[in-house]
Amino acid sequence: MDLRKIKKLIDLLEESNLSEIEIKEGEESVRLARHATGTYVAAAPAPVAAHAEAPRPAPAAPAATISAEAVGKSTKDIPEGHTVRSPMVGTYYESPSPDKPPFVKVGQTVKQGETLGIIEAMKMFNPIEAEVSGTVTAVLVKNGQPIEFDEPMFVIS
Repeated sequence: MDLRKIKKLIDLLEESNLSEIEIKEGEESVRLARHATGTYVAAAPAPVAAHAEAPRPAPAAPAATISAEAVGKSTKDIPEGHTVRSPMVGTYYESPSPDKPPFVKVGQTVKQGETLGIIEAMKMFNPIEAEVSGTVTAVLVKNGQPIEFDEPMFVIS
């Protein structure tokens, strides 16, 4: 299932009074449930029935105000600008293959929708796209590094 569809489902859940949404497309399904604390859990079973948890902030807190301490980084370590955060748990790769150059480098100008890197999760390679156009001012993750949900990855200004 497309990551953009999952994000739209999360937004729909935040905007509604629903406590749970489950969508099935063929063999893939996604179930989002709102817990009493305002945390969301997304379970995306693959054909082998693996699950991924994705905690979300309380609906009253805008995504831009999520503290970096929650993901193990100090806000002092993150430069000013738009922070691109990991939409999932997995392994970050800076290039499509080991013998290829990285998708982006610090100082490079990117357009909205351009691929910044990829995250491997459950043997699937998911592109991480620029949410805004601008210049990459920081790459906060290293090639081959395990990455957590909502971990800061790039800063674009």
